[in-house]
Amino acid sequence: MNNHTAAAIALLFLAPLPALAQQAGATPDGTRRIAFEPSFTQIAEGKWTGKRLPDGQPDVQGHWSNTISNHSNFTDPQGGIPGDPTPPRKPLGPRESRAPSRVSDPADGQIPFQPWARAKQQEFLANFHNPTKPEYIEPLARCAPAGIPKSLMWHGYEIRQYPGYVLFLFDSGSRIIHLDSKPHLPEQIKLWNGDSRGHWEGNTLVVDAANNNGKALFGRTGEFASENLKVVERYIFAPNGQRYNYVGTFTDPTVYTRSWTATIPARRRDGSDVTDGWHYEVAINQANGKPVVERYERICAENNIGFGSVAKTPAK
Repeated sequence: MNNHTAAAIALLFLAPLPALAQQAGATPDGTRRIAFEPSFTQIAEGKWTGKRLPDGQPDVQGHWSNTISNHSNFTDPQGGIPGDPTPPRKPLGPRESRAPSRVSDPADGQIPFQPWARAKQQEFLANFHNPTKPEYIEPLARCAPAGIPKSLMWHGYEIRQYPGYVLFLFDSGSRIIHLDSKPHLPEQIKLWNGDSRGHWEGNTLVVDAANNNGKALFGRTGEFASENLKVVERYIFAPNGQRYNYVGTFTDPTVYTRSWTATIPARRRDGSDVTDGWHYEVAINQANGKPVVERYERICAENNIGFGSVAKTPAK
């Protein structure tokens, strides 16, 4: 088996579980199966009226996941990957019946790529299902961090908060948002998840993400940015703390013709949800008679294997 075949197999192992993830309804014990949603509700920015932590932060700790499909297709989230040799068993309905594009501005739902960048994105997409070069293999399939904004669409994740910090725990790594006045890292230091500096404005966590390395892709359809990317993110939490909308403005004049905006809705996951291997990817254990929620260990994020190793052919 050559490297390209092994890489393609790696993609299969890291593929989403659509049949499992999209089951809906309640189980006999009253817990709720999680289903993808066809749309999302706008959340207004304003005052935070929910619980606060001792340091004054709105308490948004817990397990979360996006609500309208995964990272397979950035501009048609429920449309599958174009050219898929194994399309869904059920034919897709008309585009207007599916969830809107992650791109909420421009109105056409497309990233405003410069011509050369659009051609590069289309080249990746055309070769995704039969990658004959390393650059056609999704970085996430090789144990790279998912990056901004894919981390918010790839499986569920956990938010933890500490004085002066917000911590995101993804199954592809972690991301720290600093809430103090520290300057960004030196410009020559580039990171998969960028360098994040944030603050709270009422119910909204506002984050400036710089120092991106430009290596992550936004979806399996190949949308991308360069290391010159700057992202201003707004995590707008609902008053009941059960949902939030991510609204990120992406600026990169070396790749795009203008700034553009992505919107990704998310919902809190808790004991009323079935652990499903996708949205709510946890184990429920017991300690001193009380349930303890633990996230699964992931081979790529637990220092068991390094970037690139998943796609290698085992030595004979």
